[in-house]
Formats: sequence, C-alpha cells, structure tokens
Amino acid sequence: MAIIGYARVSTDGQTLDSQIAALKAAGAGRIYRETASGAKSERGELARALKAIAAGDTLVVTRLDRLARSTRDLLNILDAVAKAGAGFRSLADVWADTTTPHGRLMLTVLGGLAEFERDLIRTRTGEGRVRAKTRGVHMGRPPKLTTHQKREALNALADGSTSQADLARRFNVSQATISRLPR
Repeated sequence: MAIIGYARVSTDGQTLDSQIAALKAAGAGRIYRETASGAKSERGELARALKAIAAGDTLVVTRLDRLARSTRDLLNILDAVAKAGAGFRSLADVWADTTTPHGRLMLTVLGGLAEFERDLIRTRTGEGRVRAKTRGVHMGRPPKLTTHQKREALNALADGSTSQADLARRFNVSQATISRLPR
C-alpha cells in the first residue's frame, strides 16, 4: 500500500520543488515528475504513474489542475486508478479523495454531472442538426461534382460517347464517383 505522487509544471521556467515537498510531507514514496502542458494528452510520466499503481495504493497530487486538463480527463484518469484498485487524493481539494466515503460521493456526483452534460450536448447537437436540415443545409461532405458536371457526365454516359474512366479523368474524380451517379 504505497503512496505515489504525481507533480507537473507547464513550462521549463517553473519549478516542481513546492509540489515535491508537499507530496513527500503527505507520505509519497515515489514521485513522478513532469514538465508538460496540461493540454497535452500524451504525458509520459502520468502514464508511468498510472501503470505503477496497484491495488491498495493511493495516487496523490497537490491540486487537481496538476493532474487533469478537463472534467472528462479527470474522470478518465480516476477510472484508470479505480480499475487498478487504488485510491486517489488531492491535497488542496479535500473533496477529491476516493479513499473516503465523502470523496467517493463527490466524485460520483461529478461523474454524473459530466455524463448529464454530455447527454445535453448530444441532444442539443441533434436538435440543431434537424433544424439545419429543415433549412436545407447539406450535411456531410460536399459533392465532388457540380450539378452541371453531373448532368454532362450522365448525358455522355447515356449516348455512349465517353467511358466512365474518361469522365473520371476529365472531372478529376475517381471512377467510382462516376459509377455512382444515378441513371
């Protein structure tokens, strides 16, 4: 049952000293140190820390913003910690402590709110898509051929004067695009 610390600063000009001191005072035996922007999803030392935790261990950070860049990122990291059978604790954010019943409750509520927000966004996006379609907005990729080009290609195919391959070269599209034209 080890206490594993994770300390991160965003730029080379910043120092990890105060975080490391706080993590050592909290009993961290191993501390993973990183200089990387929180916006980067690839944080090697965080990945190593998550691989190192085992059942009964506790991952400790000084503040939540040192660990995650968003609520979704935080919930994903905490899910990885929970799957390892470990706990999580933020020294400055006492409510973020999965080693206590109150902390688990707060993070469960936070997770529920994030899921609710995702569902709301999905619903609003779907409604917006429906409204846009009723206004005649085209969804998806733009057509490869203009209406005039389609008509010209269909006429050429109908009178047999040009092959699909020749039309594809003329309009700079694939032969499949020509073959899918409705006849």
